[in-house]
Amino acid sequence: MDMDTLELGPFKVKNKLVIRMFSALDDRLGVKEILDDEVFEKIAPAHLGFWSCFGGISFFLFICQIVTGILLMIYYQPTISQAHASVGRIMNEAPFGWLIRGIHAWGSNLMLITIAVHMTKIFVSGIYKAPRELNWVVGVILLLLTLGLSFTGYLLPWTQLAYWATVVGTETPAAIPYIGEYIRFAMRGGDEIGQVTLTRFFAIHVMVLPVITAATVLLHLLQIRRQGISGPL
Repeated sequence: MDMDTLELGPFKVKNKLVIRMFSALDDRLGVKEILDDEVFEKIAPAHLGFWSCFGGISFFLFICQIVTGILLMIYYQPTISQAHASVGRIMNEAPFGWLIRGIHAWGSNLMLITIAVHMTKIFVSGIYKAPRELNWVVGVILLLLTLGLSFTGYLLPWTQLAYWATVVGTETPAAIPYIGEYIRFAMRGGDEIGQVTLTRFFAIHVMVLPVITAATVLLHLLQIRRQGISGPL
């Protein structure tokens, strides 16, 4: 590797420290070859258009949700006495807190919209058919996980709107025969919505669902890489 200039696709790096660090990493993992083969020299099929971008946009929004969520956790306090006040401090006192929370809140809505558009495009185009039907199932699971992330995150600001929306949301499964009451009890952590509910939703929102979603996204991408992009239909 040229120690004066590092070329990565259209990018050129001349910082010697960066070049030495990258060279050491490349000697052990072959990073440059992977980037050239899978990123910089890989040409997208000519038939892809505007409506094919929404899967990638959804993935980008998911990354934004992870980053902004981590930043929000620095200030957020998941207790019924401090949750709403901590959100207020994020919005009014934390540096750029209003921006981070705005990106996180609007990103959640945009992510649902882009996933819906992406899945509609896949369904209308018939791309879900064999041999890609398993990846369609994985995509549906990703939609359900995204809905779960939105639902569990909605309660965290602990506002009146969030509280009563959670009341309605947790009452809905109670209509299921035989097991409905048990599901509602498990979701709330008791008969009423309180501290246990908030703690439970917070843990599921920041730990359980993001890990499962990230693993499912990885599976989704691996299947796309394995099967390739569908041709024009």
